[in-house]
Amino acid sequence: MGAAIIGASAVGGAGAVVFGGRALLHRQAAIARRRIGKPLGEQAIDADRVWRKAFDGPPLELLLLGDSIAVGLGAERRKDTLGARIAKGVAGRLKRPVRLHTAAVVGSESSALAAQLDGLEPGYRADVAVIIVGGNDVTHRVPIPVSVAHLTRAIRRLRVDGTTVVVGTCPDLGAIRPVPQPLRALGSRVSRRLANAQAAAAEAVGARPVSLRRAVGPVFVANPHEMFSLDRFHPSALGYRRTAEALVPAIIEQLEDDEGRPVVGRPSR
Repeated sequence: MGAAIIGASAVGGAGAVVFGGRALLHRQAAIARRRIGKPLGEQAIDADRVWRKAFDGPPLELLLLGDSIAVGLGAERRKDTLGARIAKGVAGRLKRPVRLHTAAVVGSESSALAAQLDGLEPGYRADVAVIIVGGNDVTHRVPIPVSVAHLTRAIRRLRVDGTTVVVGTCPDLGAIRPVPQPLRALGSRVSRRLANAQAAAAEAVGARPVSLRRAVGPVFVANPHEMFSLDRFHPSALGYRRTAEALVPAIIEQLEDDEGRPVVGRPSR
């Protein structure tokens, strides 16, 4: 979700009226900023490598795009980052090594997806890409149609190259307890609207959406001390594990749908 709800000082002019005015949201955003801070910094652990090398066959190329969740900020060991968790999960299902490449950047909005793709090495082609983005679009008040248009263009670029795409839709910002009410409720409402729009757009251009709000949101709400990391904003190692467990089955299913046959032993493109 990136650097924070600190930019959510006014997640919407009209919504601000409903919840008592823009000044109240400014005050609550300041409270959230003080509570969350940046104890994790803005640099995640580098988990890019080939995971499960002991399996036979060429590595499946896994690309992660998006924001700090995709990067794995909050994990203290590289094997606990979201990318590593996904790579290990996919490798275990396919009995094949997985090479992880993380192009995601902490603090990114959906508009950064194009630059992340542009920054890939010439000739690089992923077998599967996982995109998680949207939290910063909410906190920075990016209009939903604008946010979704950036996501759609990124998916289309990947699909043209034959890459399977899975989108983890915007998490529910209402799960972040350090953000006071009513700002938290407003963030929850907007993030749900964005997630729904992302899911519809992803399906329309051949990607598989996974609702993180439905898949893991209730667990984060029920067990915040276990699911969130030190800053109470980004997932912990357990939070990333649960998120990966929600994404891996969708990745396998979408790979099979795209190929029209089982992917075990399928050579890399």
